[in-house]
Amino acid sequence: MSNKITVAAIQLKPAPTVDVNLNNAEALLIEAADAGAQLAVLPENFAYYGQSDFLQIGHDESEPIGPVRQFLADQARRHGLWLVGGTIPVAGPNPKPFARSLLFDPEGNCADHYDKIHLFDVEVSTGSEQKKRYCESGNFSAGKRVTAVSTSIAKLGLSVCYDLRFAELYGQLAALDAQVVVVPSAFTAATGKDHWQVLLRARAIENQLFMIGANLVDRNHATRGLWGGSVIIDPWGTVLASVEGDFSGVAVAEIDLALINKLQLKMPVRDHRRLPF
Repeated sequence: MSNKITVAAIQLKPAPTVDVNLNNAEALLIEAADAGAQLAVLPENFAYYGQSDFLQIGHDESEPIGPVRQFLADQARRHGLWLVGGTIPVAGPNPKPFARSLLFDPEGNCADHYDKIHLFDVEVSTGSEQKKRYCESGNFSAGKRVTAVSTSIAKLGLSVCYDLRFAELYGQLAALDAQVVVVPSAFTAATGKDHWQVLLRARAIENQLFMIGANLVDRNHATRGLWGGSVIIDPWGTVLASVEGDFSGVAVAEIDLALINKLQLKMPVRDHRRLPF
């Protein structure tokens, strides 16, 4: 396993149809692959954002394989990428589907998955005394499994969006020896401008690992603004690459996993922990 790998965070603006979303995602995955990326991360709900029938979508995306799952497998194989497929609704044993983040290997096989644990049930102020209520648990079941996956390039920790506010999850991923943690997201514009990068940098610094945040963007949408700001951050909290503004795009950076060990030798915070997660 080489210490240096090239990674990419994909930023997308939601389109009205699934087909257009997939076409837009494919174009940016090609751009990431052409830049040498070995790992690419798509945003949360990148294909189905704005859809309403998540229960039916979840059944469509279940075994043997659904349309977006097939797209992800094909893209990973075509470009020789480790690919984190944002999230898609996938039916399980519960009445509501899971918001599932699928990890595909460069041969197009699903190596593992993570079901979003923390669901976004909040009220957000959107300015001018206007508020928007989100109730993600109305459409999805919460996952339970903390997921870190050994791959040929790094030990990957999987998380999604609202998880960022729960530091204990990232402490557990660090305890599982995750080196790179991915955060596919649909972070709101109202909260993202103040909290998105701050939280990503905090999780990187306190756990001494790399963070990749891939976010949807549509900052000026009248009812569901999305922040964007997709970014790659090193264990010191340094921003290595980012996508600025209200645009789709790709952030690409070479990361050196050896930096983790160097920092841990100088500042062994994991050995100094005294409280349980």
